[in-house]
Amino acid sequence: MINGNKLNLMLPSGNDLLKVLEAIANPYRLKIIALLHGRSIHVSQLAREVMISRPLLYMHLKKLESAGLVTSIMELSDNGKAMRFYELTSFSLQISPESIAEAVKTLTLKKTVPTVLDPDTKKEKEDDK
Repeated sequence: MINGNKLNLMLPSGNDLLKVLEAIANPYRLKIIALLHGRSIHVSQLAREVMISRPLLYMHLKKLESAGLVTSIMELSDNGKAMRFYELTSFSLQISPESIAEAVKTLTLKKTVPTVLDPDTKKEKEDDK
């Protein structure tokens, strides 16, 4: 999926497509992408600009990083303090019915066990073993 330094999202695998779509399906993460466009920002400054706490920002950045949309760089300040800066990776996303059909072929579906509720208590029933 990664072509040189540019993330190629034109024909991603099904799982990669889901990661990217999940990552950008949040208004805070879209705002982070917009703020990082064309610049590298220290995490404290980014938290101020997005107007959210650093722990919440880290959660959003982790999701974006996992999808391959952002990267971080650790730099030392003049006084020796470690400072983490974030920046966008170079990426392009194009979605069409054809690209989705191709991505689905490589999608790993997670099997879930259906929950059976007791009609009287509306709580999960114990398995009869």
